[in-house]
Amino acid sequence: MSEHPALSSARSIRLATRTSGRTRLTAVIVACALFMQNLDSTVIATALPTMAHAFGIQPVRMNVTLTSYLLSLAVFIPASGWIADRFGTRIVFRAAIVVFTIGSILCGLSDSLITLVGARVLQGIGGAMMVPVGRLVLLRTAPRSELVAAMAWLTMPSLLGPVLGPPVGGFIVTYFSWRWIFYINVPIGVLGVVLITLFIDDAREPPRGSFDFVGLVLSGVALAGLMFGLETAGRGVVPPLWTETILAIGLLATAGYALHAWRHPSPLLDFSLLKLPCFGVSFCAMMLFRTGIGAIPFLLPLMIQVGFGDSALASGMITFASAAGAFVMKPAAQHALRLFGFRSTLLWNGVLAGVMLAMCAAFRPAWPVAGIYVVLLIGGFFRSLQFTAYNTLSYGDVPRARMSAATSLYTTGQQLAATVGISFGALALEVAMRVSGNHHAAPADFSVAFLAAACLSMIAAPIALLMPRDAGDDLTGRRAAAGDD
Repeated sequence: MSEHPALSSARSIRLATRTSGRTRLTAVIVACALFMQNLDSTVIATALPTMAHAFGIQPVRMNVTLTSYLLSLAVFIPASGWIADRFGTRIVFRAAIVVFTIGSILCGLSDSLITLVGARVLQGIGGAMMVPVGRLVLLRTAPRSELVAAMAWLTMPSLLGPVLGPPVGGFIVTYFSWRWIFYINVPIGVLGVVLITLFIDDAREPPRGSFDFVGLVLSGVALAGLMFGLETAGRGVVPPLWTETILAIGLLATAGYALHAWRHPSPLLDFSLLKLPCFGVSFCAMMLFRTGIGAIPFLLPLMIQVGFGDSALASGMITFASAAGAFVMKPAAQHALRLFGFRSTLLWNGVLAGVMLAMCAAFRPAWPVAGIYVVLLIGGFFRSLQFTAYNTLSYGDVPRARMSAATSLYTTGQQLAATVGISFGALALEVAMRVSGNHHAAPADFSVAFLAAACLSMIAAPIALLMPRDAGDDLTGRRAAAGDD
């Protein structure tokens, strides 16, 4: 007797969403590293005004502490895939956490902005190996049918960092020293090293050729030049000639790397991966979307503390709502993608995420806190669903042999977009201040910056129309369920 189609379809969906214990355990362990990184980035964003006061500089100048870390990530991430293949994922992952933890200690000991930026660069070197190699561990462990669920298991614990970061950072800054926002990484790092040693296999693939030193130098100079140039353009931080020279060097290095990558058999950043339909569309759209969203961690805490005049603790108790919305969304991600598909989700959810970001421009000191919470919660929900869809679909058509190269390229793009997003938000805020004639950022100036970031993120939504309607259906169980019908 044949099984009823409805029962068969339900059984197929349950099998598609079931996740093995090994996948869950690996995802949670990798998430410890992501938790530490996300906690660190959100805690420091809340503490920027207090740290600026301690160093005797304007708060808007403190965005260099965020961009220096993100720039360090972008420069060294390209090497992560080859190094993981050469030395093994467990060894590299564990060493990366150690470097990140040491960098955190040095951040806490810093006595000037220059020493803090140097320590943040060291943190970035550790993070450059920690995040992509951790994701590579999961991608090599989880079966293809469990990829969406694995990404949800990975990101749910790591989202505790952004949820806890703002209130914890605000509490520490208000009642203790800002230095403790870095020292809290130490026990988390120790726990991560122990769990990796006990439970993570030392998986590796044969590296594709020798290490691309020329590519690392060219990509590093290109990224550093472009990012530093964008960071200082029109802001009076350095003489204009310096900015123009560094931008020119960055552009020349970019052209040099493009030529090098075209000729090299196995470049660190393999742009031929963009020819893969799912990876190419997801990567390009993700870059635009993340650039707009990347302005939020800089603009939101600064608006509440500088624009509204609230304390760091009050800021942390408000800004955590955005991450809380993302945390609530994760259990629903697989169901939403199975119901609507990747194409429709990326299109319409991208528009909704941009609209919710634009609504932040309406925030004013007179707004009830509950109203701000609602906007941030809903916005965090939509943004998190968008990132889950991008992060999963991008690896849907990548062969296993090229997974490390894809992870390096995709993670580099993520960090590059986040760096540009912070620079874009800071530049938009400074331009608004100059136009309005304000010496200190007012709520209206933040409104202009938020609207600019929202417009940039919404440009990514229509790119989803370039993919077929059934893109990624085999990753969510839609195709299996349709076949049973």
